[in-house]
This record gives sequence, C-alpha cells and structure tokens, in this order.
Amino acid sequence: MTRLHDAMAGAENSRAAAMVRRFTRAETWVHRSLAWLMGVCAFTAAALYVPQLAEIVGRRRLVVTVHEWSGILLPVPVLAGLVSRAFRADAGRLGRFFPHDWRWLRALVRTRRREPSLAGKFNAGQKLYAAFSVGAVLVMIGTGVLMWFPRLSPLFWRTGATFVHDWLALLIGVVIAGHVWLAAKDPEARRGLRTGHVPRWWIRQEHPLWKPDRPPPHRK
Repeated sequence: MTRLHDAMAGAENSRAAAMVRRFTRAETWVHRSLAWLMGVCAFTAAALYVPQLAEIVGRRRLVVTVHEWSGILLPVPVLAGLVSRAFRADAGRLGRFFPHDWRWLRALVRTRRREPSLAGKFNAGQKLYAAFSVGAVLVMIGTGVLMWFPRLSPLFWRTGATFVHDWLALLIGVVIAGHVWLAAKDPEARRGLRTGHVPRWWIRQEHPLWKPDRPPPHRK
C-alpha cells in the first residue's frame, strides 16, 4: 500500500509539474461572467428580432428588460476584475502590440494560417478580439442608452443609434461565432479558461514567447 501510495503521489506531482497556471480564479470568473452576460444579450436580441423565435419566447416586455440590463451590466465583471493584480497584468498584455504581433498578423494575411512561434501569452488575434470586444461593448451601451431613454436625444440621433446598434450587433454575433469556433478546436485553451491551468507542452507549442516565470513587461 505504501508503494502504491508513493506511486500515486509521484504521478500526481508529475502531472502538477507539467501544468502551468495561465489564469487566476478572478480571471476565469471575469471571463465566465462576461460569457453569460453576452450570451443573454445575444439570445434576447435574437428573440426580439427573429419573428419565429419571438413567437416561441413571447413576453416581449420582459425580454426587452432582460436585454437592457444584461447589456448595461457587461462592464461590471471587468471593473470588478481590476481588483486582481493578475487581471490588470493580463489587461496590459492584451492592450499592447509588440513587433512579433505585427509579424503574426502579416503571416496570417500571407498564409491564411496562424503562426504559433510569434505568440506570447496572447497572440495578435486574441489582442484584436479583446480590443474589438471592448470597443463594441462601449458603442452598444452608448447606442442602447439612447434607445432606452428616447427623450435624451433628438430623433436623428435615435435613428442613427438604432442603425448602429442593430448592425454592430450582427457583426458582434459573427465575431463571437468565430471566437467560439476557434475555441472549440483547442481543448487546452478551453481547459485554461475552465481550470486556470494549461500543460507546459501546449505553451511551448502555441505560445512559445510567453515565459510564465517572468514578470510582464512594464510600460516605460
């Protein structure tokens, strides 16, 4: 029994040594909360604009209320996550483009394939997705508020806000579908978001420029 116990403990230690923490609990909570809020926004938007789905769901006033509040609450997980030092560090990584990121994009345009050797903790595509998401959410909240409180602005503004809100929502849906499709092809990336840990071999293969034991670069 002692040998079996020692063998099991050794195997467990070996598995632990092969894993690296990619995200803290705070970061996984932020991502999960954003995913749920965005999912509710997308579903309620579809229920408002697709007649067949609207007939199934019904209760339009309730759907509108849920859509409005789920949208206005989208920044809350991000603001709460700023309490975490790890989240702030990763937000800094996502917000900065380095020379290898530009090379990653050029390689993608030229070959239509990602180049993992040019990826740090986040590749250039993930950085662009994060930037688009932040900008899109801010625009959607701004236009949504104008639609929610029509007396705040003249009719011309409300008409423009409705146009931007509707078409940007469609673009967001397409981008999110692409994000989910790429995530579905990478089980280790999903594991990192679910548990916070990824294998070392995956880092060497997909994000070789990321050195987990080194602190993130500081802005000069």
